Amino acid sequence: MVKLIVGNKGTGKTKTLIDMVNEAVETSNGAVVCLEKGEKLRYDVKYQARLIDVSEYGISGADQLYSFVCGVYASNHDITHIFIDSAIKMCDNTVEGLASFLRRVSPTVDKAGIALVLTSSISEDELPEDIKAFL
Repeated sequence: MVKLIVGNKGTGKTKTLIDMVNEAVETSNGAVVCLEKGEKLRYDVKYQARLIDVSEYGISGADQLYSFVCGVYASNHDITHIFIDSAIKMCDNTVEGLASFLRRVSPTVDKAGIALVLTSSISEDELPEDIKAFL
């Protein structure tokens, strides 16, 4: 399952994501992973969640983000949830990059039974029609 949370800057997307991460930590029987660019979530996400700063790994673009998500899962098949804050920033700040990532990652996480939740500072109107299905 893929869920995309979008909206302009300051609309509460990250706060919603933090609440979802912390709830998943409480209810999941597996591992919860949260990817971010930088360290802004460090003090808000419960320590039981695996918090990964993708900038430490030089992630740039949809293909690299997809490969990174696959690598994270390959290293731990107990993952039940993956959260990505500011996904569009990791996809070169382009709608096309974000859409490409979503189209590629959706079948992968569905097959693995992982809940994937992403935030992006973009308006719903800017999304391609097929990507709106993830809202």
